[in-house]
Amino acid sequence: MRVFFVILVCKLLHFIGKLIGKGSSLPGKYALKLDRNILKKIKMPEYIIAVTGSNGKTSTVEMIAHILQEGGKTVAYNKEGSNQIEGVTTFILCNSTMGGKVKSDILLIESDERFAQYTFKYFKPTHYVITNLYRDQLTRNGHPEWVYDCLKNSIHDGTQLILNADDPLVSCFGYGKDDVIYFGADKISVSHEKNNSVYNDGIFCPHCKKRLSYEYYHYNHIGKYSCPNCGLKRNNTQFTVTSADLDKGEITINDKSTIKLALKSLYNVYNILAAYSVCSIAGIDDATICKSINNYVLKNGRVIEFSLDKRHGTLLTSKHENSVSYDQSLTLAANDKQGCDVLIIVDAISRKYFTSDVSWLWDIDFELLSSKNVGEIVLAGLYSADLQTRFSFTGIEESKIKAFSDIGEAAEYLKTSSDRKLYVITCFSDKGKFLSLVKEEKL
Repeated sequence: MRVFFVILVCKLLHFIGKLIGKGSSLPGKYALKLDRNILKKIKMPEYIIAVTGSNGKTSTVEMIAHILQEGGKTVAYNKEGSNQIEGVTTFILCNSTMGGKVKSDILLIESDERFAQYTFKYFKPTHYVITNLYRDQLTRNGHPEWVYDCLKNSIHDGTQLILNADDPLVSCFGYGKDDVIYFGADKISVSHEKNNSVYNDGIFCPHCKKRLSYEYYHYNHIGKYSCPNCGLKRNNTQFTVTSADLDKGEITINDKSTIKLALKSLYNVYNILAAYSVCSIAGIDDATICKSINNYVLKNGRVIEFSLDKRHGTLLTSKHENSVSYDQSLTLAANDKQGCDVLIIVDAISRKYFTSDVSWLWDIDFELLSSKNVGEIVLAGLYSADLQTRFSFTGIEESKIKAFSDIGEAAEYLKTSSDRKLYVITCFSDKGKFLSLVKEEKL
């Protein structure tokens, strides 16, 4: 009866919350107040798949869910994106019967990397995907190695780890463990021999702290590495991008499965690879996976096509205080051989915390926009002057850069400044401020 009552309260609060546009975490919060061990009492399905990491959680989960559903599985996952213990509790209870049994074949969980240790105290995933660990929201997360320690506490015996082998820090989760599956990319067309980023978090081995050696980099500290001192190295991968042509928009996995890309981004490639790996392990055949994910357009609002008067554009949502996320968005624009202009909006620094610390802007590789493919660069928002200062160190011609503190003024200027494609690069908090000024295009 107690389980019945807690689930009833959670479902009622969630229903009311949806009517007023809220309710992804509050119902779970009250459910946990009524019974802190409620998740221990829920009958879980055979597969409990968790996804965490600094970047790509939401996109990877969406693609996994899509593939599994196309493969005939019923899947419950936290579509609303609330990924801490309260939000996870809400979605699990709302997808359970009143008797406390999850109603789907597969429970798919996006989990915040810092708070996974609290969620998985009550139950453990059967499969646990860790995508990457980067400098991310330093206001709340501090150093990536501190996040690593938090995340390590969420891993329990009996869980199969599915790890990004190309991230040295992530690979350490598999150190000394047997039940580990690795995914990664071989040397491909966009790989390079030197780290070209503003900073290099791959200099030292995360295990013994001695200097790492790299055979090649894909981006930032992601690549093929080895430690001459302790022997840590990029593990052999069971799921591998064996070739990639980002200009053509095509990748091949394990030399046999070809997937066409709707978004020609290396970030997208890693998210697809993680999704492919999980769904293969869950029993979905290659043909179904490839058909499901071919030219797949994300529904989560991370990438949005729009028109600004007569101009066509793409909005790329990057993560607050996460320079690697911005680097990947900038790379996509810089590599557009048809030519483009770029609008960068920084009107809010943090999603949850009051801070005006713009130091992380200096970690972003804005030098990427020195590409011959990029025409005009427009900076907008409350922190446009800070962006201007940062750009003054890039070596990009000052005449190509314009700044507006008002986003609306920037949009008005861009309506008639040229007819090139426009890329808008901004964060979750600021994307709505721009989208309110344009017409979204449905693909």
